[in-house]
Amino acid sequence: MVKAIRIHEHGGPEVLRYEDVDPGKPGKGEVLVRHTAIGLNFIDTYFRTGLYPSPSGLPLTLGGEAAGEVIGLGEGVDGLKVGDRVAYTGGPGAYVEQRVMPADRLVKIPDGVSDEEAAGMMLKGMTAEYLLRRTYAVKPGDNVLYHAAAGGVGLIFGQWAKHLGVDVIGTVGSAEKGELAKAHGYAHIVNYRETDFVKAVSEITGGRKCDVVYDSVGKDTFEGSLDCLRQRGLLVSFGQSSGAVPPVNIGILSQKGSLYLTRPTLFNYIATRAELEASAAALFEVVRSGAVKIRINQRYPLSEAAQAHRDLEGRKTTGTTVLIP
Repeated sequence: MVKAIRIHEHGGPEVLRYEDVDPGKPGKGEVLVRHTAIGLNFIDTYFRTGLYPSPSGLPLTLGGEAAGEVIGLGEGVDGLKVGDRVAYTGGPGAYVEQRVMPADRLVKIPDGVSDEEAAGMMLKGMTAEYLLRRTYAVKPGDNVLYHAAAGGVGLIFGQWAKHLGVDVIGTVGSAEKGELAKAHGYAHIVNYRETDFVKAVSEITGGRKCDVVYDSVGKDTFEGSLDCLRQRGLLVSFGQSSGAVPPVNIGILSQKGSLYLTRPTLFNYIATRAELEASAAALFEVVRSGAVKIRINQRYPLSEAAQAHRDLEGRKTTGTTVLIP
């Protein structure tokens, strides 16, 4: 038996239980991974509260990304061996000391990338990759707005965008977070608690507004994000940390300039093995080159996952947080 964080009912951080589970044995095409670090992400709270439905019902082990060591192989596994360092992102199940995983959902961690870095960047880093390179391929000269610039995805996004030659406007909720975001590549910082971000964006862009807005905040920023777009601009709504966006009359997109709106998710961008490998390779490349640095700003024992969730939802964390089994 190994320890895991599971929920038996939906609710606040208090529903998280630290309990024994049987990891099972790897079957055909599977491996057993001993986790060394587990990533913490806002999507974990969505599964905890029931905002996102559990794919397997309850009880549910939370967590969508981790890194560790292969300690067991099932039949027919090629390309991996016991002792390999691996990382992954996927559906819930990572808040556990050991886990059986499909081998084709794992990527090897290259030299020069630590387990903690890998655990804390697979979901966030590959999210930044598809946002910047595929949902909208940013290029020098684009006006880009990113909400929650000091968050986990945001700090990777800012560095990567700067590496691509793009000046990004980032919104934050405090002066401290603004300094952090600026140190991670953002050319312009807007404190939304002190300034109307729509007016600020118009001023920064000389009235041109933005080609693309990336919004993971949701309810609190959705309407303002639309108002930050130029004609035929694109709003990428990829999260809802402030709550779900209310139902939208799509006629508003026409009224505000024939705008485009998309609601992407990482897992549709890494659905195939080839897509997963390409996204991970691009991420590892910018991290190993030093263009993007993954700073672990918070560490919690796995047993203290509830406190980690409280701090995350209370906006007390910045950048990357990992749970240590």
